[in-house]
Amino acid sequence: MTTPAYPPKPLPGDRIAVISPSDGLPELFPRPYELGLERLRTEYGLEPVEYPTTRKMGTTPRERADDIHAAFADPGVKAVMASIGGDDQITVLPLLDRELIRANPKPFFGMSDNTNLLAYLHNTGIVAYHGATVMVQLGRPGALHPQTAESLRAALFTSSEYELRPAERWSDVDRDWADPATFEAEPETRPGTGWTWLNADRVVEGRSWGGNLEILGWLLMADREVCHDLTVYDGGVLLLETSEDLPSGTEVFCTLRNMGERGLLQRFSALLMGRPKTWSFERPNSPEEGARYAAEQREAVLRAMRIYAPETTIVFDVDFGHTDPQLVIPYGGTVRVDGPARRITVAY
Repeated sequence: MTTPAYPPKPLPGDRIAVISPSDGLPELFPRPYELGLERLRTEYGLEPVEYPTTRKMGTTPRERADDIHAAFADPGVKAVMASIGGDDQITVLPLLDRELIRANPKPFFGMSDNTNLLAYLHNTGIVAYHGATVMVQLGRPGALHPQTAESLRAALFTSSEYELRPAERWSDVDRDWADPATFEAEPETRPGTGWTWLNADRVVEGRSWGGNLEILGWLLMADREVCHDLTVYDGGVLLLETSEDLPSGTEVFCTLRNMGERGLLQRFSALLMGRPKTWSFERPNSPEEGARYAAEQREAVLRAMRIYAPETTIVFDVDFGHTDPQLVIPYGGTVRVDGPARRITVAY
């Protein structure tokens, strides 16, 4: 495997591809999508470029792969961003032309089901960016969360180090995108709770890998985009977060256990565990129920880590998953986890 390298960054005024490698939800929910496009233009000075499947539901894996190829191959496009996630991107991976993408490296931004493409780019030798989809983070009602906006700006345009900070206020309760009233005010937030550190007596600096835990489980089952030579992950920083599917503690433990049985979990020197989403439309948990769910997930993670990687530095509730705000983290790039100083720094 080639060690991932940082692709060239866009400049204000450049074009950015907006693709839907999983689901074409912009067709069903145009309001947050259009809001996200407008903010790319007004907040970041980038001109979005759309493709045939960007606003279309029910497209084939081949059609979505063609749009990925077109986005990377176009010399006038300087970055690529997913509109949103989904649950079908794994079917696109076998259709991608690795040499075409390797020959045209560009920053890619996405999360959730886009873990598929993030892992693919990692194995292709391209540093990508976990975070910031058009509909969710850029299409946030009312205004961009300031911490999301600052992190995304640094990731888009700079190559410097950036210190992540615990969320001052956060939320994980969604509102109905089909209701125009949703977009009249910002989401209600609650005070941040900071990060929780374990085995924080050392400094770890390494390349990041991981993403959404459920998607990683699918990739492992399909034997796709997880290197068979596990030494490539030695000393790295594992990123894990869970989605609005709200996997149970048992599911979380079993996925981590299986990663441990494969010999993967113990390769990493640090684990950053994203703040868990505890609310969904299907399970509208109260704050108390959400706190119990989060505690159950944390114990599941600790149980697996005690068995397979008891010395690993762990930081819980880092804001890079399905909650708001969302900090952008380079995928395959350098992450420094300074336990004694309680600081996390990334290289964009």
